[in-house]
Amino acid sequence: MRLFVALLPPANVLDEVEAAFAPHRPAHPALKWTRRPSWHVTLAFYGEVDEQIVPRLLPRLERAAGRHPRRALAFAGAGAFPRAASARVLWTGVEADLRRLADSCVAAARREGIDVDEHKRFHPHLTMARARDPLDLRSLVAELGGYQGSPWAAEEIHLIRSHLGAQARYETLATWPLA
Repeated sequence: MRLFVALLPPANVLDEVEAAFAPHRPAHPALKWTRRPSWHVTLAFYGEVDEQIVPRLLPRLERAAGRHPRRALAFAGAGAFPRAASARVLWTGVEADLRRLADSCVAAARREGIDVDEHKRFHPHLTMARARDPLDLRSLVAELGGYQGSPWAAEEIHLIRSHLGAQARYETLATWPLA
């Protein structure tokens, strides 16, 4: 099964994000805009995981969550991967340092033998759109650069299974409170 660990922003915060980005959609038809039910902040992507490993992974993630405090986060600005001049992903960033929490989620998986790509630089964000071919999104990133969302409390982490298909569907398998 395909798994990842994420934070799920509250509905009122997602309303703000949607209001900020929606007016820009018509001007960028080459972007495939993500659907709101898929919006999350990934802490650790595990990829394909053997079902038999999951029961052993659960208590490790519970311990990881318990070692990190609840925190206030806010979405802000916009950016693109790999870079705005040749982008495949448009995102809004997260104003908070989530590196230690993400590292703990990665370590939990490693201890169970899950091969996690540690070489990717962690950059907390909410993916807003994707492009099949690289696009120059510098003007869009600049227009959205001043976006500032309301603070929200990250109070728990979620282990999520993704079901791939024409439209990916996400299923929360377990949730643990932060300390």
